[in-house]
Amino acid sequence: MRKFLEKYKHLFEKGGKYERWFPAFEMVDTFLYNPMDRTKGRTHLRDGIDLKRIMTTVVIALIPCVLMALYNTGYQANMVIASTGTENLAGWRHSLINAMGVGYDPHSIGANFFHGALYFLPVYIATLAVGGFWELLFSIVRKHEIGEAFLVTSLLYPLILPPTVPIWQAMVALSIGLVLGKEVFGGTGRNFVNPALFARAILFFSYPSGITGDRAWVAVDGYSYATPLASQSFGGHINVSWMDAFLGFIPGSMGETSTLACIFGAVFLIWTGIGSWRIILSSVAGLVAVTSLFNMVGSDTNPMFSLAPQWHLVIGGFAFAAVFMATDPVSATFTEKGKYFYGLLIGAMTALVRVLNPAYPEGAMLAVLFANIFAPLIDYIVMKANMKRRIKRSAV
Repeated sequence: MRKFLEKYKHLFEKGGKYERWFPAFEMVDTFLYNPMDRTKGRTHLRDGIDLKRIMTTVVIALIPCVLMALYNTGYQANMVIASTGTENLAGWRHSLINAMGVGYDPHSIGANFFHGALYFLPVYIATLAVGGFWELLFSIVRKHEIGEAFLVTSLLYPLILPPTVPIWQAMVALSIGLVLGKEVFGGTGRNFVNPALFARAILFFSYPSGITGDRAWVAVDGYSYATPLASQSFGGHINVSWMDAFLGFIPGSMGETSTLACIFGAVFLIWTGIGSWRIILSSVAGLVAVTSLFNMVGSDTNPMFSLAPQWHLVIGGFAFAAVFMATDPVSATFTEKGKYFYGLLIGAMTALVRVLNPAYPEGAMLAVLFANIFAPLIDYIVMKANMKRRIKRSAV
């Protein structure tokens, strides 16, 4: 493979026949081997982490959430099919399950993984193709290398979608999110909001019928099941145990249900220095503080006021957002003190949206996007405060 790439490398370099397609060639080459251009000798004082290593680390941290997305999506569907006594899975998935003889036993690990993969993988493959297309197109137009960030965005995005989302809607929303949320601002490293969350928000407000309501969360046609947050918001009670919610065996977006899987990811990101523990910890503190305040205030008409903080931490997409979305090094704050305020803002906003807006019980997505917009202002205030302190010290 190395000899093959070296043989045709000149065709893609400047002046070559396929010069325009150099970003695609460079992507394949650097994916398989070391970058083409690299310094030699003792030129560095210390090792510097590059974009590719950051993206690879995030993908590894997401593996537990991906596994839960595959298993829990199939588990929820198989549980419904087993409880109703019907195998009403329509279309090619039903035919493939029958042809493979996998069945719908919710106690079978293989059956759950296989069934869940039939929903997660098509969405992931479609979003990967969309992300790769736009990255390649803008790389050719700008004549620069293809950034690996689209691989992370294309993996994060299906994890925050319900299993029944129409694939074409997910593709359209991701296209708009990538172009308007990242590429028009200069591409990777210049986006002011998290592209995956921005695409999710576009999908929510453009095609609400496909990703909202009680029928979006379990991969069985015609079956209705509310998420725990929705059950609390409208009925005043949660229909699952706390441990099931913590482990992730509840309906919801495919990769967001397991707080335990998110904790594994958080530990790995913090250990590798990619994720900020300050943002994660302060996000949790903000959510717990504001929801505790609502518990003390109480309400006779809004049952969300009585939902305890420990429930807010394990249901909905807060854990996933705090670990993988809020810590995005591009759209988050970069000052150390600013990270505390940034995280507190996310936690507080999540609580406010969940509790004060019963029509929209999930608030993590909007909270992170809101904080993304204010991140530059937070950093500016922190830096100005630091400058004032230094001026005072120098005057003394």
